[in-house]
Amino acid sequence: MTDDLALLTEAAHLAGTIALAHRRNGLDIQTKPGGSPVTDGDLAVNEFLAAGLRAARPDYGWLSEETMDSPDRLDRKRIFVVDPIDGTVAYIKGRPWWTIALAIVEDGQPIAAVVHAPVSNETFSAVRGGGAWLNGHPIQASDADRLEEASMLADAALLERPIWEEPWPTMRLSRRNSIAYRMALVGAGGFDAAISLGAKWDWDLAAGALIAHEGGALATDHAGGALRFNRRVPQQPSLVCAAPGLHPLIIQRCRPIALTDPNDGRP
Repeated sequence: MTDDLALLTEAAHLAGTIALAHRRNGLDIQTKPGGSPVTDGDLAVNEFLAAGLRAARPDYGWLSEETMDSPDRLDRKRIFVVDPIDGTVAYIKGRPWWTIALAIVEDGQPIAAVVHAPVSNETFSAVRGGGAWLNGHPIQASDADRLEEASMLADAALLERPIWEEPWPTMRLSRRNSIAYRMALVGAGGFDAAISLGAKWDWDLAAGALIAHEGGALATDHAGGALRFNRRVPQQPSLVCAAPGLHPLIIQRCRPIALTDPNDGRP
């Protein structure tokens, strides 16, 4: 796994250089089906990563936001799960909160991961069972165990909706566009928790999930269910990522909310 981590780390740094160059030169912005934006930078990074990573590990499968999905990934023991630019809106607007998010998944779980934020020069990395790091230094989730005044990466509008059985206490709320970045920040103790009740693709979560886990945080769906990757529909119903002392408190509030798992009844 250390060889795989070194491969991901080098690829993420080179991909970040490509993305920054496209950003400086002006982006060609298009709209994908469904309404989300994609730029020539996203596509150039995806092309670079697909060529390099697949050549280095030809027996690994491939799943990327910017590549048409193929069912042959289901037959591979290991696959790359890639978000070439996670947080494209921030990338377009010149904000720093976008990342290159790369993971290798084996038997449904990430075993090596890198989340690289080129603008802030932050590289989060992890291997399963081997710890997590920020720019080479070990990281650890916070010891927060109270929702009051906890630092939360969440949309204030979500927490104010009338879906909650009881109001949320006062917390320090922030936003970051890249979901992988949010999870890595929780794993590093920079924030206490991150929640999102919208469906999330595997490429949004796989890298951040491992970094959070190896930092000592917990990452599950809103009902406390385990995240399992590389299923037929590569999607999770929701995300709760939090310090271990906060996670059960958040799950207690979120569990009654009904959300659909796109893989219900599927292996």
